[in-house]
Amino acid sequence: MTSGFFYFLRLVLGTLRDLAPIVIIIAFFQIVVLRQPFPDLGSVVVGLVFVMLGLALFIQGLEMALFPLGESLAGAFARKGSLFWLMLFSFGLGFGTTVAEPALIAVSAEAARTMAAAGAIAGDAAVTATYALMLRYTVAVSVGVSIMIGVLRILKGWPIHWLIIGGYVIVVALTAISPPEIIGIAYDSGGVTTSTITVPLVTALGIGLATVIRGRSPLVDGFGLIAFASLAPIIFVLLFGIFS
Repeated sequence: MTSGFFYFLRLVLGTLRDLAPIVIIIAFFQIVVLRQPFPDLGSVVVGLVFVMLGLALFIQGLEMALFPLGESLAGAFARKGSLFWLMLFSFGLGFGTTVAEPALIAVSAEAARTMAAAGAIAGDAAVTATYALMLRYTVAVSVGVSIMIGVLRILKGWPIHWLIIGGYVIVVALTAISPPEIIGIAYDSGGVTTSTITVPLVTALGIGLATVIRGRSPLVDGFGLIAFASLAPIIFVLLFGIFS
């Protein structure tokens, strides 16, 4: 009991150490540059404590559940030897964790409202809601496809840099012919897909596969799936803008 308490205390103190730079920066600009007191300082302090506790619990949860779960699933699929089920699982993992991502929901809704305000789409609520939903599912499908490509890369031993370079060549080519209104949205879509659930699960999947498959290095081959998850949404959303 006591050892568990001290372990959690060390975890919270470690989180406080990680948060210290941003806290110091905010305090410096608020007090020294702007010369203004913090609005509702009590709420700010309580919120900071909640953030520290939440991050400490989240990090502990990753180490206890998500990383081991992702690695065990990857190992089980690799030993099963079924490429179809591994690909299906990879797509489902990328799609499922992305489609419910709050940041993606917010960005899709804001993009639809902005497009309607600019006159690119009709301004009624049904059209904007449909556009936001289509954009959201486009990004989710793209992440699912990107995880499949990343897993296939691990299985085949393909060098990651050629795939990434080729992907960005496609991005540049599509950017040249895409509607200007969709370009910024497409580039931002690559960032909002890397959520707090997607990243640890996908990373654990890559490391687990690289550990189980003979001839693969967890360090060299296990990482890189997140790069595909950030690149593919740009391509898919640019295509969405061209054809929609």
